[in-house]
Amino acid sequence: MEDDGEQEIWSWGAGTDGQLGTGRLEDETLPQLLRIASLSSGAVVSSVSCGGAHVIALTAGGGVLTWGRGNSGQLGLGDMVSSLEPKPVVGLEGCFITHVSAGWSHSGFVSGCCGAQVYGFGAGKRGQLGISNKIQSVNLPVLSSELEAAEIVGIAAAGDHSAALSTDGRLFTWGRGFGTNSDAFSPQYLPSPLSFRKVALGWNHALVLTDEGELYMLGGKHHGTLSDSERLNVTNSLPGATEEDNFRAVCGIKILDIAAGAEHSAVVTEDGAVKTWGWGEHGQLGLGDTCDHTNPQTVTLRRKLESAAFDVKVYSGSGFTVAITTPHAAAKLTN
Repeated sequence: MEDDGEQEIWSWGAGTDGQLGTGRLEDETLPQLLRIASLSSGAVVSSVSCGGAHVIALTAGGGVLTWGRGNSGQLGLGDMVSSLEPKPVVGLEGCFITHVSAGWSHSGFVSGCCGAQVYGFGAGKRGQLGISNKIQSVNLPVLSSELEAAEIVGIAAAGDHSAALSTDGRLFTWGRGFGTNSDAFSPQYLPSPLSFRKVALGWNHALVLTDEGELYMLGGKHHGTLSDSERLNVTNSLPGATEEDNFRAVCGIKILDIAAGAEHSAVVTEDGAVKTWGWGEHGQLGLGDTCDHTNPQTVTLRRKLESAAFDVKVYSGSGFTVAITTPHAAAKLTN
């Protein structure tokens, strides 16, 4: 793990359900370098998604591993039991998974088989599984509905809701509604003149990123929103939405990657810096304290990341954050 040519996985924040992968059931206020045998024995992790207290790792070979809290079936292992060690999701034999996402107590992924289908598992009482009917929970992947006509290239899950992006940049959401919007038990298209390439969901806010690296925010009046009013401009209102539901642009800097926790946010800027802000009670901002921060702050990792030699990704759970720094030679294997 010390070799500059190997992938590194870091985690910090809440860890009492084993979600940090450190082997300790405790919080961490500073980034911890993980040493997980099943993730470092030659398999390259292409992405990680962090939920309320569970984690999903997608390998470059289309495999899926989960660990952490599993009391609602959100690990997809066929039971309702937590796991401190990464285990493969059940029932994926022969499938190549392209995207994964973890909510508070549910999970979702996109399969490259049979036309990029969307699956969900875990808690479903608010409609977050997208299967068109109210269900308490499921512990194995089930097919979501109403997306057959859209070619889905990305999925996000957080709190009690989910979202997906199509190849033409359209945004779909389901589950608990933002603000005054009602719950949706099947995916709903949110009309907008904007074209998005990534979406990240918090409990009360969403971050959406355009192809040009512009960051927009949807909903939220809590720690997860950027509180500096000078950096927010209301624009592109959603039809039928209230003022708090409008998309708002975060201007002034190009963003390469985004992540949203319950009430905190993280981004990677074009110069490779990792910045976080919002709720910090569990150390999830990675700043060495447990304070809330209303403005983006730069996280210090072990090495300087501004070098063009590294690909940097961020992922946030409800109260914890993961950053992966991958040498560009290894990053090419995940594409």
